[in-house]
Amino acid sequence: MIQTVVKRDGRIVGFNEQKIKAAIRKAMLHTEQGDDEGLIQQITDNISVNGNPQMTVEAIQDAVEMELMKSARKDVAQKYIAYRNQRSIARKAKTRELFLEIINIKNNDVTRENANMNADTPAGMMMKFSSESTKPFVDDYLLADEVREAVEKNYLHIHDKDYYPTKSLTCVQHPLDNILNHGFYAGHGSSRPAKRIETASMLACISMETAQNEMHGGQAIPAFDFYLAPYVRASFIEEMKTLEQFTGKKLDHLYNIVLKDYEVKPLDNLQGEERLIQHAVNKTVGRVHQAMEAFIHNMNTIHSRGGNQVVFSSINYGTDTSAEGRCIMRELLISTYEGVGNGETAIFPIQIWKKKRGVNYLPEDPNYDLYELACKVTARRFFPNFLNLDASYNQDEAWRPDDPKRYMHEVATMGCRTRVFENRFGPKTSIGRGNLSFTTINIVRLAIECMGIEDREQRINAFFAKLDGMLDIAAKQLDDRFNFQKTAYAKQFPLLMNSLWIGCEQLKPTDTVEKVINQGTLGIGFIGLAECLVALIGKHHGESQEAQELGLRIVEYMRTRVNEFSEKLHHNYSVLATPAEGLSGKFTKRDRKDFGIIPGVTDRDYYTNSNHVPVYYKCTARHKAEVEAPYHEKTRGGHIFYVEIDGDATHNPAVVMNIVDMMDRYDMGYGSVNHNRNRCMDCGYENADPQMTVCPKCGSHNIDRLQRITGYLVGTTDRWNHGKLCELNDRVTHVDSGNQLSLFDRL
Repeated sequence: MIQTVVKRDGRIVGFNEQKIKAAIRKAMLHTEQGDDEGLIQQITDNISVNGNPQMTVEAIQDAVEMELMKSARKDVAQKYIAYRNQRSIARKAKTRELFLEIINIKNNDVTRENANMNADTPAGMMMKFSSESTKPFVDDYLLADEVREAVEKNYLHIHDKDYYPTKSLTCVQHPLDNILNHGFYAGHGSSRPAKRIETASMLACISMETAQNEMHGGQAIPAFDFYLAPYVRASFIEEMKTLEQFTGKKLDHLYNIVLKDYEVKPLDNLQGEERLIQHAVNKTVGRVHQAMEAFIHNMNTIHSRGGNQVVFSSINYGTDTSAEGRCIMRELLISTYEGVGNGETAIFPIQIWKKKRGVNYLPEDPNYDLYELACKVTARRFFPNFLNLDASYNQDEAWRPDDPKRYMHEVATMGCRTRVFENRFGPKTSIGRGNLSFTTINIVRLAIECMGIEDREQRINAFFAKLDGMLDIAAKQLDDRFNFQKTAYAKQFPLLMNSLWIGCEQLKPTDTVEKVINQGTLGIGFIGLAECLVALIGKHHGESQEAQELGLRIVEYMRTRVNEFSEKLHHNYSVLATPAEGLSGKFTKRDRKDFGIIPGVTDRDYYTNSNHVPVYYKCTARHKAEVEAPYHEKTRGGHIFYVEIDGDATHNPAVVMNIVDMMDRYDMGYGSVNHNRNRCMDCGYENADPQMTVCPKCGSHNIDRLQRITGYLVGTTDRWNHGKLCELNDRVTHVDSGNQLSLFDRL
C-alpha cells in the first residue's frame, strides 16, 4: 500500500489518492462518455493497495496509464497519455521560442523584465536562459496544484520564481559591524577586520556584493553612518601618528580629543597643537571623501550575479550625531551631489535618509544642517529617499537618544520599499533580517469577474469572497516555499549564514537554516487597487471618497487575514504594496485578452502600482498624500510615496522639504521625489531641460531620460519593459497652482 510519494524535486510527501482521482476525472471529462466515478474509485483503489510503500510521481502516473489501458475506457487512457505528452511538448515549444528571442536580443518584456539587468550581454543571456528554463520546472514540480492553477489563470504572481529551486532568501539588512570588526569568510579566502576608513568603505561594498550572489533580492546597510564612524576616528589617529613622525613629538594625548565636527579649515593663523589638530582633521576629511567616492563608484561598477547586474544596494543613514558620523554623511552627500564618472547621477546605492525629530528634522536638531544638504542632493540626484522614523508604526519604545546603539531600534528600509521591523520570533529590529519571499495577488482580475453582478453590495461581497480564497492560496504557497527554503544548509550561504542573518551564530555548516529564517518575513502583495475600485464601483480612490473607503477596507481586510496566517502558520506574514515592474504589464495583458478593453481598468498597458493614485490622474501633491497616507500603516511589508514635480529642482530643495513635511503631517513611512533629469548617453552630461534633444557638451543626439522605475533609478529607459514605458509616458506632475507645494510648519 502506498504511504509516501517522492516528488520530482526529491521531497517526500504523504500519499494523497485525491490527486489520482482528479487526474483521471480531468481526462474523462474530455471524452464523449464523460466521467465514471465507479471506475475512478476502482482504479484508485487498485493503485493505492497494490503500490509500493513509497513510489515516485512518475511511477504512479505510469500505473494509472496501465490501469486505464486494462479497463474498457481506452478513450480515457488516450486522453490521459496525450495530456502528459502535450505538457512536455508545450514546455519545449515555449522554451525554444523564448530562447530565440533572447539569442536575437529582442527588446521585449522577457528580456526587459528587470531594468537593472542588461540581457543583451553574454552574461545577461545566460541569466535569462537559466531563468526561463527554471520557471517551468517550478510550475511542474514545486507548486501545489491550486497554486499552479492560480498562477496560470493570472490570479497570482510568485516573485523571483526562477530562484525558487535555489532555496535562497530575498534580502537582508547587513549588520556591517560584524564584518568590520571581525572580517569574514565567504568560501574563497577571508577578509581581515577594518582598521581605517578606506578599508571599511571597501568591506561595505564587498559585503553587499558577496551576499548578492547568495540571495535573489537586494542588499542593504541599516546604519551606514554609525557603522563607519569609528573608522573616521581611527583615520584621524593615523594622521596624528604621521605628525608625530614628522614633528618628533608625542601626540597620543590628542588621539581621542573631543571634536565638534570634521570641517576643512585653512591652517593660517593657527599655532601649536591647534594647527596640528586641524591639519589632521583636514587630511582625515580628504580621506573620508575619497572613501565615499570609491564606495559610490564601486556600487555602480562592480557586477554581481549573472546578467551584468550591479549590486541592488541600499544604505540608511541620518541619525548618528557624533562628529565622525556626521563626517561620513557629509562627505557621502557631497560625493553623491558631484556625481560619478563624467558627473552623471549614481544609480546605486539607493540612499535613504532616516528622518527623526530631535535628531535631524527641526532647525534646532543637531543634524539639521545635514538634512538640508540631503534635500539639496535629492533635488539634483533623486537620492536620498526619506524614511520617517516618527511615523506611529515606525517607532520602538526601546529607542533612547543617548543609546550609542540606538540604530538597533530604528526601522530601516531597502530597495523599492521593502520594510522589515516587527518580529514574532525575536527582537523588533531591521538588522540581520529581511524578506524571505513574496507573492502578489491580481485584485483587478478578482474585481473584473464580479462586474456582472448588478447589486453593488452583492458585487462587493462577491469580490471579498474571491479575495479571501486567493489570500488562502497565497499564504499556503508562501508556507510551502518556506518549508522548501528551510531545508537549505548553512554552508550554501557562506556569508549570509555565517556573518549576516540574525541568529546565524547558532548554525554549523551542515545545519539547515530552519532554526533562524523564521526571523524573516513572508509578503503578500497586491497590485492595481485603482483599477480594482473602478471595476467595482466605477471610480478610483483618488477621485471618490467612497472608493477611498472601499480601498482602505480591502487592504485592511488583507492585513487582518495576514495576521491570522501569522498566528495559524507561525510566520512573520506582512502586507506589501507590491513594487510592480515587469508585473505591471503582465497582469494587464492577460486580463485584457480574457475580458477585453474595459475603460479605466484594462484600457492602459499597465496596472497602477499597488495603492498609488494612478500616475495619469492630475491632482495636487497634498491630495495625493491625503489619499495614499492611510495605506502606509496597513502595508508594513513595504510602501512608498512619490511626488512628481516639474522643471529643474536642483536649486529648489525647499520642494523636497515640503514633501518630507507632508510625510510627517500625514504619518507616512517612506517617500521621495521624481523630477526631470536628462542624460547624454555618450558623455554623461545631465540637465533638467524637458526640451533637450542635443547635448550642449558634446553635441550628441543620444539623449535619454533618467527616471525612477519603481523605487530605484535606471540609467537608460532602453531597459524598461513596455508596460513601465507606457506608465512613464502617462506620469503627470503633482503641484499646486504656481508650481509650488504648500509648506507645512514643523511643529
